[in-house]
Amino acid sequence: MSVLIFAEGVDKSIKKSSLEAVSAGFALAQKLNTEAIAIAIGDYDTAALQELGKAGAKKVIHVTAGVPAYPSALAYASVLAGAAKEVGATVVLLSKSALGDGIVARLSVQLNAASATGVLAVPEVNGDSLKVKKSIYTGKAFADLSLSGAVKVISLAKNAVPLKEDGAAATVESKTYPVSDLAGKLVHQKEEKASGDILLTEADIVVSGGRGLKGPENWGMIEELAKILGAATGCSKPVSDLDWRPHHEHVGQTGVKVSPNLYIAIGISGAIQHLAGVSGSKVIVVINKDPEAPFFKAADYGIVGDAFEVVPKLIEAAKKL
Repeated sequence: MSVLIFAEGVDKSIKKSSLEAVSAGFALAQKLNTEAIAIAIGDYDTAALQELGKAGAKKVIHVTAGVPAYPSALAYASVLAGAAKEVGATVVLLSKSALGDGIVARLSVQLNAASATGVLAVPEVNGDSLKVKKSIYTGKAFADLSLSGAVKVISLAKNAVPLKEDGAAATVESKTYPVSDLAGKLVHQKEEKASGDILLTEADIVVSGGRGLKGPENWGMIEELAKILGAATGCSKPVSDLDWRPHHEHVGQTGVKVSPNLYIAIGISGAIQHLAGVSGSKVIVVINKDPEAPFFKAADYGIVGDAFEVVPKLIEAAKKL
């Protein structure tokens, strides 16, 4: 019996959200009196794999042979199913992401497992079942679920679990597992990577702008504030539709859903579709000159004022800090 955690990465490094999943796996393994085992698929630096040990993994399975050079939910689910069966995993954890959501569905079928996505805390053990809490209706409500069955597959929301950084070095083993024949029928035509120093989905702080900035030529102050704060930049849907900013920065129900520790919305009115994409944020700060802007109802802190006057003052204050 063990807890298996899939470690997703980018550019040979493990994503912070996946390290959080490993920390959650470690905490759950302690409750189940078993061990946490991480699995990384693809090309990773040795130092990146060792980070999994610091996050709580006792052992790391590294799979490089026989898998596509690009992330594939179909192929990865096959590999994870083989690994789960080999190590006797009763729980498979992973971080919630576009890739993770695709894996959860396929892996649950292959393992005949109960599943839940976007879980907000380390699962609670209740006999042979696990109790989990997740948000529903785009963050407007919460659901408490009980997962029964021999195997459970769970994805965790970003920032749901504190990152453990004091674990011991993990042993790394290279393994190979069968990949679904269907994976070979997928054609990889092109790959477009999001630009920027910090990925929007992984950022702890996000600074977003809306049509209140009046044009793409005014985005310099958004980028400057984000750089000072170590944040990623985002935007509302109308901004990306107008080609003021690239589509991968579009935050919302039909764009990228984020759950940072701090979300700063500048010149965004707060349409329901945008609110659905930021409902997982720990703290929301809204800057808008319209005191009736809907976003203020969802904000933890609000500033009623002209962005062109407020943001430069924030930048100066941030520089002093």
